[in-house]
Amino acid sequence: MDRRDLLARIASLYYDQELTQADVARRVGVSRSKISRLLKEARKAGIVEIVINYPWRTATSLEKELRERFDIPYVSVLVSQGRGYEEVLWGLGNLAARYLEGILEPGVTLGISWGTAIYQTARSLRPELRLSIQVVQMIGAVGSSDPAIDGPDLARFLANLYGGEYHYLHVPLIMDDANLVEGLLRESHVQQTLELARKSDVALVGIGGVAPEVSSFLRAGFLTKEQLKQLEAQGAAGDICGRLYDIHGAKLDVPVDRRIIGIELDDLQRVRHVIGVAGGEKKAKAILGALNGKRITALVTDDMAARQVLRMADEL
Repeated sequence: MDRRDLLARIASLYYDQELTQADVARRVGVSRSKISRLLKEARKAGIVEIVINYPWRTATSLEKELRERFDIPYVSVLVSQGRGYEEVLWGLGNLAARYLEGILEPGVTLGISWGTAIYQTARSLRPELRLSIQVVQMIGAVGSSDPAIDGPDLARFLANLYGGEYHYLHVPLIMDDANLVEGLLRESHVQQTLELARKSDVALVGIGGVAPEVSSFLRAGFLTKEQLKQLEAQGAAGDICGRLYDIHGAKLDVPVDRRIIGIELDDLQRVRHVIGVAGGEKKAKAILGALNGKRITALVTDDMAARQVLRMADEL
C-alpha cells in the first residue's frame, strides 16, 4: 500500500466509518498518536476536505440599493458581522461560487484573473456535473509566493473540477521593460490565449485597490508604496486584470499599464458575465470605480464595503 492509499484508508475508517482514533490504530497496527499525525497529513495532502456549510447571510436592502443606484444586474452583499478579513473573503468566495455555478454550462469559456478572492471562489465550488468548459488566464502569471492563488494553478484547478480544459498564458503579468511586452505579444501562443480570453463567456475577476493594505501590485512585489501613492495622485482608484482606472471607471493611461500582459478593460466590457469579487472598506473606492465604469455585471462584496461605496457615491 502506497502512502496516499494508507492515508485514504485511515481517513475513511475515521470519517466514514466513524471509528475512534484508538480503534483505527488497532485496525491498522500503529499507535494512536501516529493516527492523529496521519489524519493531519491526509488533510494537508487534499485527500480529506472538510466542508463547513456556513449559513452566510446577505443584506438584501443593500443589494437592492446598489442594483438600482448603478444599474447592475446582480449584487450579493455578505453580512460581515464583525468577522476578520480572511473570514469575509471565505464568505465572499462562497457567495460568488453559488452565482457562478448558476451560469456555467457546457461549452462555456471562463476567463479568470488571480488572487485570494478568486481562490476562495474556486475552493467553494461544488460541481454536481462534469461540464465541457474551457478555463483561460486573462492575464499573465504573478509569480506569487503562494502559487495556489496565481492564474496557472487556478486555471488548472477550475478546469479539473468540471472535467474541462485549461489554457495558460505563459508570460508574467508585468514586464520590467515595455519594449519586451511588444515582442511577447507577437508570440503565437500568447496571441491565441489572449484571443480566447477575449471571447470568454464568463469572467471571474478580483477588484484590486491602491491602498497599500489591499494592493495586489504591492503584495506581488510589482510596485512599491511610493509608486502606489503616485498612482493614487494620478487618479487611480483600482484595477481589474491589472488595468488601472479612476473613480469614474475610466482607464488610466500610465506607464505601468504599458508593461502589463493581459486583456484590456475594453475587452472585458464585451464579456457577457463579468463577476467582480472584493470586500472590505479599503476596496470601496476600487469597487465604486468598477461600478461607475460598468466594468462588471455582477458584484459580490460585503456590507462594510457596500455602505462605504454608497457614501462615496453620494460625495461625488
